[in-house]
Amino acid sequence: MDWTAEIGAAAARIAPHVRRTPVVSAEFAGRRVEIKLEQMQHTGSFKARGAFNTLLAGDVPAAGVVAASGGNHGAAVAHAARSLGHPARVYVPEMAGPGKIALIRATGAELCVVPGAYANAFEAARAHEAETGAMQIHAYDAPATVAGQGACMAEWEAQGLDADTVLIAVGGGGLIAGALGWLGGRRKVVAVEPQNCAALHAALAAGAPVDVEVSGVAANALGARRIGDICFGLARDVTSVTVEDAAITAAQTALWDGLRQLVEPAGATALAALLSGAYAPAKGEKVAVLVCGGNVARSPLG
Repeated sequence: MDWTAEIGAAAARIAPHVRRTPVVSAEFAGRRVEIKLEQMQHTGSFKARGAFNTLLAGDVPAAGVVAASGGNHGAAVAHAARSLGHPARVYVPEMAGPGKIALIRATGAELCVVPGAYANAFEAARAHEAETGAMQIHAYDAPATVAGQGACMAEWEAQGLDADTVLIAVGGGGLIAGALGWLGGRRKVVAVEPQNCAALHAALAAGAPVDVEVSGVAANALGARRIGDICFGLARDVTSVTVEDAAITAAQTALWDGLRQLVEPAGATALAALLSGAYAPAKGEKVAVLVCGGNVARSPLG
């Protein structure tokens, strides 16, 4: 697939419907770091890009759309469907947490909370798709989703990205797959995962996607049990690192202290690799970090 062409088309297609999120420069770990604040995207994460691209690139049936989500994807699909006038049903696992469940409910989508983890929600969504003919919008392992997420990196380069290396958090792999598809090896990409949600890291070690157990502070956003096939095909040569939960929460604090940005654990995971030393840049290496989500468990205002 010509990912550059697909992502370029997606970027143009979704431009009227998504925010051009800001880029800032700050000092972390004793170096200047360029940071893209994608948690300022509609519904608080990059996921709106893939959702809008999927809906705009195809014909949506009368039954509407269905999605399974740990929270952020469901909110994005619900928002995009409402914006474009389509009914939506979203399945989420109980582990999504009250904050993300409330966010999805607020969009007006039909919300179904199922016991277990993301995989259980995905099976329920597949059953609804088979029964009704609704369009399934996959959270990460579909070409239209990946192309939409890749538009984030295309936008960043258009904003003047000045970095040798980009650190990106990984769950199911849609965001990093889109970034790799757009960059085509022009910059180094570092995949960062929590130690307790490391589907890509495990796949690279095994030589193929494998099932992993998921838990920890970022599980409701990065808790895919198996890395997507598209991501695995694009990411075989990436640098892959993992970080402890304590490093993630420390990075959340650092983003608040340094930039007054309140982000969820998944949104701080990429920066955690830099702050903890899980990724140690070479001398003079210019580093950028993608902050991908801001849907914290509860309102800081009470």
